[in-house]
Amino acid sequence: MRNTFGHLFRLTTFGESHGEAIGGVIDGCPAGIDIDLDFIQGELDRRRPGQSPITTDRKEADKVEILSGVFEGKTTGCPIGFIVKNANQRSADYDNMRGVFRPSHADYTYNYKYGIRDHRGGGRSSARVTISRCVAGAVAKLALRQLGISVTAYTSQVGDIALDNDYRKYDLSTVEGNIVRCPDTAKAEAMIRLISEVKAAGDTVGGTITCVIRGCPPGLGEPEFGKLNAALGYAMLGINAVKGVEFGAGFAMAGMHGSEANDVFANENGNITTLTNRSGGIQGGISNGQDIYLRIAFKPVATLLKEQPTVDIEGNDTTLKARGRHDPCVLPRAVPIVEAMAAITILDEYLLNKTVKI
Repeated sequence: MRNTFGHLFRLTTFGESHGEAIGGVIDGCPAGIDIDLDFIQGELDRRRPGQSPITTDRKEADKVEILSGVFEGKTTGCPIGFIVKNANQRSADYDNMRGVFRPSHADYTYNYKYGIRDHRGGGRSSARVTISRCVAGAVAKLALRQLGISVTAYTSQVGDIALDNDYRKYDLSTVEGNIVRCPDTAKAEAMIRLISEVKAAGDTVGGTITCVIRGCPPGLGEPEFGKLNAALGYAMLGINAVKGVEFGAGFAMAGMHGSEANDVFANENGNITTLTNRSGGIQGGISNGQDIYLRIAFKPVATLLKEQPTVDIEGNDTTLKARGRHDPCVLPRAVPIVEAMAAITILDEYLLNKTVKI
């Protein structure tokens, strides 16, 4: 099982949803990065369960403990070890799932591959393990902050309620102003109502998160197998429930002519720039200095609190009505996870770019 992400800035994770703890080791972090523990905890609080009426009812403090790699508020260049203890598992809620596969969940595929699975909350395949990504992402954000690079994500669609694809129309400083993390107040209220209705019905709903990376210098990524968009796509598709990613104008470009799609170059006060940004800040797999923006599609949560037909571990037809505490929509809590994976990837690519030429 592969549990490490990254090349130079690397994260190795451990833990299961209902185990003793979730944790990880960050290796390759440069020395001298100012570490703000309150900021790191704040990033975990943004993905913490039980934070609002439209998330899971599981209550966890998710307090992170840094074990190594930080001295007097700065990274030392040594591995950064950390741990977050589980405290509110309620594993008995999953007893009726021990020998039954949840439709569209990882239960069947995990069991088929390994011949064993932890049915309690999904074990290693649970989204709870993304805690480690948020810790590493927070450290990466602090490093990127010193480089003038920022990463901001927001909920841009829930069900059929969608924002305009142009992120520039919205004030992204307002994302944390509502529980669904949407910068459009009216759309946010409609999204919250929809999620609440879906939750009351024992159902779930999917949607889209938009991520914007500002201040990224030109030159990150490579033209062959190391494309920056491929690296970011790999990072996003590794997040639980993600089913698709598009950059810039994305799939809309399939219906355009080249004269409509091209981003024309211009000289702006001695700097080369583009008049438009349909490419999403990446051309030929390499960043061009413009904002990088991408949209990430999330499917509805597979675990429904309503009866579904399925099969048991022996292949016999049966039905399942899941118990326990589950998100009716992952998007509000997935926003910081998207930011984390984007930050880890950009920092890793920045460090890799330092090895290209003297």
